[in-house]
Amino acid sequence: MKEVISTTNAPGAIGPYSQGIKYGNLVFVSGQTAMDPKTSKIAEGVEAQASQCLENIKAILEKAGSGLDKVLKSTVFIKDMNSFKKVNEIYAGYFTKNQPARSTVEVARLPMDVLVEIEVIAYI
Repeated sequence: MKEVISTTNAPGAIGPYSQGIKYGNLVFVSGQTAMDPKTSKIAEGVEAQASQCLENIKAILEKAGSGLDKVLKSTVFIKDMNSFKKVNEIYAGYFTKNQPARSTVEVARLPMDVLVEIEVIAYI
């Protein structure tokens, strides 16, 4: 059965979508940007934005009964592929072992003109 996952510890959806969906033993987390859920401000700089994205993902996964250690696949969208190394450094701090499969894509523009957005699929 499909279950909507929602938490105030991550930014609310800015469109017609859910923060996450739990289906069976899987959790699908919508793309998270660098918005701080407490202040609604966007972090400055690609490193701070990557970190905030992952903190938001962590909060949604925890609400679903999962965690970053259970992420199977992630997709990273970055505005400038020249930021790849910086984003990797932050990402590696959150996924220290048994890293998930991942795709990284450079995009022309992201919501609210952020520099990075990350989505994941995890298990419970």
